[in-house]
Amino acid sequence: MSGASTPAPPSQSVWGPQYVWVTVGAVALIFLAAIQSLAVTTVMPIVSADMDGEALYAVAFAGTLATSVIGMVAVGAWSDRSGPKAPLYAAVGLFVVGLLVAGFATTMPTLVVGRLIQGLGTGGQTVALYVVVARVYPSAIHGRVFAAFSAAWVIPSLIGPFLAGAVTEYLHWRWVFLGVAVLSLAAFAMVALRLHGLPLHTEAPLRGRVAGRLLCAVAVAAGALALSLAGELGGFAWAVVAASALVIGLAARPLLPPRTLLAARGLASVVLMRALIAGALFGAEIYVPYLLIEDYGFSPTWAGLGLTAAALAWAAAAEVQGRVGERLGNVRITLIGLAQLLLAVTVAAATAAWHLPAAVLILGWMFAGSGMGLMYPRLTVLTLAYSTPQNQGFNSSALSISDSIGAATTIAVMGLVFTTLQGTDAAFPAVFAIAGVLSLLALIPGLRLGAARSRRIGA
Repeated sequence: MSGASTPAPPSQSVWGPQYVWVTVGAVALIFLAAIQSLAVTTVMPIVSADMDGEALYAVAFAGTLATSVIGMVAVGAWSDRSGPKAPLYAAVGLFVVGLLVAGFATTMPTLVVGRLIQGLGTGGQTVALYVVVARVYPSAIHGRVFAAFSAAWVIPSLIGPFLAGAVTEYLHWRWVFLGVAVLSLAAFAMVALRLHGLPLHTEAPLRGRVAGRLLCAVAVAAGALALSLAGELGGFAWAVVAASALVIGLAARPLLPPRTLLAARGLASVVLMRALIAGALFGAEIYVPYLLIEDYGFSPTWAGLGLTAAALAWAAAAEVQGRVGERLGNVRITLIGLAQLLLAVTVAAATAAWHLPAAVLILGWMFAGSGMGLMYPRLTVLTLAYSTPQNQGFNSSALSISDSIGAATTIAVMGLVFTTLQGTDAAFPAVFAIAGVLSLLALIPGLRLGAARSRRIGA
């Protein structure tokens, strides 16, 4: 089970007896991460109001993404050197501790600390699970595993936002954190019991300078946090933004494939495109329920449903892409996906600017989910297609790092713009306009993804 994956018979299933507990546990961890992501997006307007922490609203999201970069780098290097088991155990532990701190927090700064710890675990868990897939399952069924991961978002898409809103209304928002912590431990037990004793170490591991990469990851996280907090610095805010962006750009380079920031053809463009579309989607998405609650008087429960349609469209598009993605090809997927994402943020900006009916926003946001469902899984499996057993951890962490850097940086900048314009009719349209610009920029790497053929993509 170490080193390169071996071909599998066409009939081999990820639910077969040798894989079933790993599959169930891994899918459950993805499921709970999805529940948490959708739930926090739904309830954070209520949490920040409850704790008088509106100034830290964006930090509660960007901080988690920022520290996830540290977890990704550490776990990626750790997995390449000694296999993914111990890194996965550590990552899940940090994820649970962060949830507990956030769940028991009595002030917004304490909750943000919990979110920072949670980010360390979330980032590491994602990378470790990617490497587990590469080491445990034959290459011929990687696409089926990612299809199962994608399916793990379907039920959270249906019930996650609504459930989080209902829990907040009828119990307390704390259970959004504490409930997931308990369930994550149960899911982890399934994976840990099956992985115990399996030889998942790396043959002839590469021995890079991990300490230097970790320092770069810390610098990226610090830069993203500084961006998030820039709004508290008054007249110095935009100077801090410029300095932080420079630090992030320089520190990120060793964490990504060569020439990523130059959109070099192949893996570099795959990674860069993920950063740009993650920034556009996740940055804008946290303001969708905020807008529904703030301007339309939605309850948390109904505001959560505003994200459900988009999440379902994501899952449906991922399934379509898994079936016909090879025939569509990278260029068509890029053009169709980015056109839908741009349409969604344009509709959102128009809704906020002209006070259109809430249904326009909700229906328009479905296109964001559909576009991401086409593009996101394509980029995931293309990354594995460009990887070898010796650099699966690095490349998987680079892809996740690009997600987090793109989203954290965008959320921080959007938060600063939103805070500056808050109280005016321009606040919400401005953040959606930023997402539109990023969608257009993503065309550059999107047309340079290279010719690597993915296996059947369904994730």
